[in-house]
Parts: sequence; C-alpha cells; structure tokens
Amino acid sequence: MIEDVLELVDKLWEGDEVISTEQFHPVSGNFGKMVEVADDTAFVPSLANISAFRTGGGLVLVDTGNEVFARSNHAMVRTWTDEPLDAAVFSHGHIDHVFGVGPYEEEAAEKGWAQPTVFAHEHMPARFDRYQLTNGYNSVINQRQFQIPGLQWPMDYRYPDETYHDHHSITVGDEVFELHHDKGETDDHTWTWIPGRKVVCPGDLVIWGSPNGGNPQKVQRYPKEWAAALRKMQALRPEILLPGHGYPLLGADRVDQLLDDTATLLESLVEQTLALMNEGASLDVILHTVQAPDGLLDRPYLRPVYDEPEFIVRNLWRLYGGWYDGNPSRLKPAPDADLAAELASMVGGASTLAARAIELSAAGEHRLACHLVEFAAKAAPDDKSVAQTRADVYSARLADETSTMSKGIFNWAVKESTDRANG
Repeated sequence: MIEDVLELVDKLWEGDEVISTEQFHPVSGNFGKMVEVADDTAFVPSLANISAFRTGGGLVLVDTGNEVFARSNHAMVRTWTDEPLDAAVFSHGHIDHVFGVGPYEEEAAEKGWAQPTVFAHEHMPARFDRYQLTNGYNSVINQRQFQIPGLQWPMDYRYPDETYHDHHSITVGDEVFELHHDKGETDDHTWTWIPGRKVVCPGDLVIWGSPNGGNPQKVQRYPKEWAAALRKMQALRPEILLPGHGYPLLGADRVDQLLDDTATLLESLVEQTLALMNEGASLDVILHTVQAPDGLLDRPYLRPVYDEPEFIVRNLWRLYGGWYDGNPSRLKPAPDADLAAELASMVGGASTLAARAIELSAAGEHRLACHLVEFAAKAAPDDKSVAQTRADVYSARLADETSTMSKGIFNWAVKESTDRANG
C-alpha cells in the first residue's frame, strides 16, 4: 500500500518507471488511505471507492463499498466527519458498490437520527432481482474471475428508497447533487455532478483501465452510450474526478484528457466494429481486425489491466448482431467432446494433439496451442498426462496476459487440470 494516493497519481501520470497500474491495481483498493481532495470532499480508496461530501446539512456518499469492508470504511469516514448520513447514491448495482449503508443505518438507529435515503436509477431493483435468480451462476463466475474459491454471491440487497429515470437532483444542506443516467458498464448506471464543487463521480464509467465494457462472463455492456456519457462529463469541465475504481484525479486539464481519451477509445472500437459488421464480416474477422488507436492503451489510465478491447468488440457483436458468429458450423454444433474425439482419431490420438500444443506454446503461439490442448482434454478427459499438458499450456499463456478477465479464466483452467492430473 502507498500512503499518499495523490502522490501515486502524479507518478502514474508522469510515467514513473517503477509505479504502474499493474502494481497498484485499480480494482483492488491497495493504494492508500482516505484523502481530503478539496474542502469538505473526501475520497476513500477501497475495493470499490467511496466519495464523501460534508454539506453542513448532512453527509452524502456516492457509492458505499462492499460488505467485507463496510465497517472499516465506515470507521474511516468517521475519523473525518460526524455528520449523519443523509443520502447515498449508488452509481450502479454491482455488489462492490452497494453494501456499505448498513453501519450508517445502525448508527442512525442508535443515535435517533433520521435514516439515510438511498438513490439509484430505476433499473437497479431489476438487477437485484436478477442476481437472486442467478445466485449460483454468479457465485461460480466470480470465483473464477477473481480466483476466490468458495465465494458466495449474496441473496439480500439494500434496494434504493428513491429511483429516477433520466435526471434527478437532490439538495443536502446548500449543496446540489445532480444525478445523470447513461448506460455503460451497466444499464442502471448513474454518474453524479456536484456543480458547486466542480466534482464529477463517474462510477465505473472510469476505472483507470481499459473500460470494463466486455467482461466475458457478465451481461451486456454499452460502449457507444458509455462514450456519450464521458463526453457529457467532459463538457462540464470538471476539476476533480472521483472514480468508482482507481484513483482520484485533480486538475481540469488532466480530467479532460482522461475523459477524452477514454471516450475516443470506445468510439473507435464501436466505429470499427460496426463498419465491419455492415460489410458482412464474421466475428472471427472482426476480432482479429479491430485495433485500439495507436498509443491509447499505453496511457496509465487505459492499460488493459482489468478488461480488454478485444472483449469489448465481442460485446458489441452481441449487442448489435446476436450470438451467431458467422460460422455456419457453429450454428447447431456437435458436442465439443464428439468433435475432439473425431479430431484425435484422425491424428493418432489425444496425446498427439497435446504434444503439438506444447510445441506451439513453446513457440509463443498461445491461441493455437490452447485450441489443440482443449481438443486433447475433451477427447481424453481421464488422461492425467493430457491434463498436465493442459495445465502447462495455460500456465505459459498466463505470462503474456494483462487483464483480470483473462488471468482469471486461464488460472481456473490451470487449477482444473492440475487437480485432474494429481487426482
């Protein structure tokens, strides 16, 4: 952990050779303590960040953090202010942002204060309903994504007290908080503008990484609308940006650059993908053709440390084109195991496929190597030698991966096969 998050931001922005977002991952919270970024305005780094505002008429929070750190985050805020929590804004319904109200509600009950009001977009209750319907699935995919065995998805949620459609304004003390809805990482996203302080809280529309617009294991995201939201924020000329993940950014010029570059990246991916789709290109062609604009992924706030542009392209295809990828053999495919067995029989067995996968992996051809080792593993699911080869191939691939999404899935594959090889 670094003590001064603002010092960390300066080092990242200026291209420090030692400090990086890989080291201080923006979706980790391991980058400092609470900091007052302006008068009566504080930023609490956490797994999902919390922005806190003293108003003289009550405390306002934008996002409240996750369940694990709820009490420690509450205690941290209480070292800064004793104002009762008047209002909490949920930027969206992901569970790392919406489980920190409880300690404030307990505190209000103990001290006889009015209970806080939670504000969110009108789509959020439906999200919580869906999470209850898919509880087991969400447990599995988040165990895989974050490499947390035994993680259990919650069933009980703090539903908002007041929801809105497009825009909403709340006033606490003499401070106005403007809530704006735009789809982006989610369909229930709220970004908050505090005009009297020139502060914007974009939620997860900014994460100090390539936008999380393509997560392979999660529901639809909306890159075009996401870029439009960033342009709206940019037009307001904010002087302070307090993101849902990552680090606080101070200074109008820096904030403008980050918003502009992030919007440009998304706009380019959308434009390229739609152009190829309109020409009739298959998903395979599009995935291996679309590229991020030169230099953008080298920006300290756009490194692909969590999600990746390739996954955003896939999500765009799903959004605009459906699930059929343009390859007719995959419209109504044979079972994977049957296809693998047929290929193995043609080349002399699963061990031949596995051996070729190792050769390709050693040559750095990781994509091809993974295809072949998957066929080998499907054709010979009980072969411990093939299982070990699969673990080795994915272990080698991990060395070249940068994003949480890829690392999580490939690490999961390593563990599956290692357990099978040693079982």
